Amino acid sequence: MKSKSKNYSSNSGRKLITAKRPQHIISEQFRTIRTNLQFSMPDKDLKTLLITSSIPGEGKSTNAANIAIVFAQEGKRVLLVDADMRKPTLHYTFPMSNSQGLSTILTRQHEFIEAIEVTDVNGLFLIPSGPIPPNPSELLSSKNMELFLETVVQEFDIVIFDAPPVLSVSDALILSNKCDGTLLIVNSGAVDKSDVVKAKASLQASQATILGAVLNNFKLPNSKYYYDMYGYGDKKGKR
Repeated sequence: MKSKSKNYSSNSGRKLITAKRPQHIISEQFRTIRTNLQFSMPDKDLKTLLITSSIPGEGKSTNAANIAIVFAQEGKRVLLVDADMRKPTLHYTFPMSNSQGLSTILTRQHEFIEAIEVTDVNGLFLIPSGPIPPNPSELLSSKNMELFLETVVQEFDIVIFDAPPVLSVSDALILSNKCDGTLLIVNSGAVDKSDVVKAKASLQASQATILGAVLNNFKLPNSKYYYDMYGYGDKKGKR
């Protein structure tokens, strides 16, 4: 297991509001999401959570990072996995190398313990995507992925996967069938309702357990605050 990542850049700090500004109203909203997720499965523990979106640019990766942080702040041992092996971003959010990670674990180049990064958030660990492979979908549906899941659920209280958008590739659908629950990120005003409906239908067809949706960039009525985790209005570089 590697040492802590470097200090977050200012851009990362804006994205990781739950770590940088835990008393902010948006941080409180993430704690509400955490509570709702915990109550969404009263008959079993939520051990594996998939976070995805309908299309690119809806904020799934930043939501995944902040949800992972609030679970860690509650005292849980949390593993955040960048399962977007096509356009990974979490190694930028938590500045660290991406020379090894999920792709090298699934191709048996590294053991999972070798690829885990310790973040600056107490209790939060990260496995980056690793080098982009030519066959992400095949890797996610492989026996090695099953073995990886069996191992990490024994080591952590909750494992959170940041997956590619549902309507772009099949990766999220493959993973959703393997995880206890799926959370869909919906970017208000940026995604068509029809795309959200298609994404939901695709997840249901894959027998995913959809726990709910997070409405991102939603302007609260009569408030200066809105649910935007990308620099509070910065529309560049969304993922």
